[in-house]
Amino acid sequence: MEQKWWHGKTAYQIYPKSFQDSNGDGIGDLRGVIQRLDYLRDLGIGLVWLSPIYCSPLADQGYDISDYYNIDPRFGTMADMEELLREAKKRDIGIVMDLVVNHCSDEHPWFREACRDPDGPYGQYFYIRDCPEGQKLPCNWRSYFGGPVWDYLPGHKDKVYLHLFHRKQPDLNWENPEVRRAVYEMINWWLDKGLAGFRIDAIINIKKALPFRDYPADRPDGLCSVDRMLKDAQGVLDFLDEMAEETFRKYDAFSVGEVFNEKPEELPRFIGDRGCFSTMFDFAETEIGQDPRGWYAHKRVTAEQYKAAAFASQRKAEGVGYFCNIIENHDEPRGVSRYLPAGACAGPGGDAAKKMLGGLNFMLRGLPFLYQGQEIGMENTRCETIAEVDDISARDQYQVALHAGLSPAEAMEVVNLYSRDNARTPFQWDNTKNAGFTTGKPWLRVNPNYTQLNLEAQRRTPDSVWNFYRALIALRQDPVYQEAVVYGRTEPYLPELLNLMAYYRRGKEKTLLVVGNFQGRPRRIPLPEGGQKVLLNNLPAFDLRQDILYAKPWQFVVLDVEPQ
Repeated sequence: MEQKWWHGKTAYQIYPKSFQDSNGDGIGDLRGVIQRLDYLRDLGIGLVWLSPIYCSPLADQGYDISDYYNIDPRFGTMADMEELLREAKKRDIGIVMDLVVNHCSDEHPWFREACRDPDGPYGQYFYIRDCPEGQKLPCNWRSYFGGPVWDYLPGHKDKVYLHLFHRKQPDLNWENPEVRRAVYEMINWWLDKGLAGFRIDAIINIKKALPFRDYPADRPDGLCSVDRMLKDAQGVLDFLDEMAEETFRKYDAFSVGEVFNEKPEELPRFIGDRGCFSTMFDFAETEIGQDPRGWYAHKRVTAEQYKAAAFASQRKAEGVGYFCNIIENHDEPRGVSRYLPAGACAGPGGDAAKKMLGGLNFMLRGLPFLYQGQEIGMENTRCETIAEVDDISARDQYQVALHAGLSPAEAMEVVNLYSRDNARTPFQWDNTKNAGFTTGKPWLRVNPNYTQLNLEAQRRTPDSVWNFYRALIALRQDPVYQEAVVYGRTEPYLPELLNLMAYYRRGKEKTLLVVGNFQGRPRRIPLPEGGQKVLLNNLPAFDLRQDILYAKPWQFVVLDVEPQ
C-alpha cells in the first residue's frame, strides 16, 4: 500500500453545535472550536472533521444545506472559518468538512427554481415525476426517516419529487452532468481555501436503480427499505471516480466516505491506491444486531459478535487499503453504552471497561477516528418522554415501536438506547453549570452525569479514560512503534476463546500483542513464550506468572513481544 501523509494521524469528529459555545446563545460555534484547538493539539489530534456548518434550516441538523458557499450564522462567519483554518494549520491539524451532495435543502436556490419551473433546467437537478393526486407513486421505497420517498412538489398537485431522507432534503440528480459539474466546482472552491479534505455523507445513495420500480414490502406500511434498491444500483463508482479525478486527487486531499452496501469486489475501487476515497468508515460493528423491522427489534451486541465483526473488517481491508475505525459518531449512540453490557460502565470497573473497548478499537489497523467526548467515556443520556427527543429518526422509530405493540414506556427504552441525541448532548468540559459548554440555555439538554464525568476531573486524574486515550495516541506517534501500529498486519490471537479479543500487530521490526478481557470476570490468558514488555495497561497491576496473564475484569494490555 502506498504510504500517505495522513496515515499516522489520529482523527477527531466535532459536532459543532454541541462542542463549545463562545457567545452564550446555547449553540456551539466556530469560535468555540478555535478556543479549543490547543486542547485538540494536546490530545494528539492531527485531523478534525466538522459536521455541517453550512447555511441550513436544520431540518436534519445541518445535513440539509441551503448554501454550500457560506457559513450558517448560528456557527459564525466565513472570517471565523478562515481563522480556524489558519490556527489549525499552526498546530499541524487539518480541517475536514462534511460533503453532503446526495441531497440539498428544499430552501436551496436550485430547488426553489425547480419548483418555479419544473420543466426548466433546474427541474433536471432533481428527480421530479408526474403523479396527479390519487395516483400511485413512482415506487414504494421507504425514506430513511420513515414514510414514502416521494412528496408533492411545492406549488404543484401533479408532480412529486424524490427524497431518500427528510422531505426537506430533495435528492440531487447525479445522472445530470450539470449537477456533477456544480458539485465539483464547490469542492475545489473549499480546497483552494486550505481545507484538508472532506467526509462524504451518504454517498452510496447518489446512484439509483432506474427506472423507478416497486420492491416487495418489508413492513406493514407497504413500503420497502432503500437498501433493497441500492443492491440493484449499478455505476456509483463511475460517478465517484470522476469526482476524485476532478477534485481530491488534484489537491492530494484527504477524503473519507460514509459507505454502506458496497459490494466486496468494489472495495479496491473505493479505497485502493487509486481509489475514489482515501479511506472509508468501517460500519461492520454498528450493523451488529440490526433488524429491518426497526430499532425495537434490534439485539444487544455481544463480545463475540464485536470481535468477529472487527476481525472480518481487518481481513477485508488487508492488502487493499485503510479503514477508519470508530465506536461512535453523531449518528450512533455512545459506544460504551452500545458495545459493553448493561451496567458495565457503572461502579469501580466502569473506567476499565471503557478503556478496554477504546483500546481494542484504536489499536486495529486503520485510521482511528474519535468522536467528541469518546476520549472521556461519555455515555448515553436518558429521556422520559418522546417530547424531550430532538432526533427525527428516533421520533420515527418511537412510532414504529408503538405500532409493533410496545407500550410508550417500552418504546422510550428503545429510543434511549439508540437515539442519535445520545451522541449530540453537549461536550462535558467541567462540573460548572451546563458542563462548561455554554453560559446560556443549551440547545439540547446536557447529560446529567456531567457533574462526575467531565474533562476537567479527568485531566487531574492520572489513570482516567482521557489520559488513557492520550497514551494510545502517543503510542501511535512513537517512532519506535509507529510502523507496527500504523502499517503492521493484524493477526488474531486465540480467537477461539470466548470473550477474549486479542491480536498481533506485526510490523517489519516490532510485533505488538493487544489483549482485552472482554468480560466482567477475571480469567487466565496464556501468552506467547519469550520476552514481553508492557507498553499499555488499563489497570494498575499486571499479573504474569509463567506466561499466564491473570487478567482482571475488563483488563486491556499492549505488549511488545518477540516476533514468532
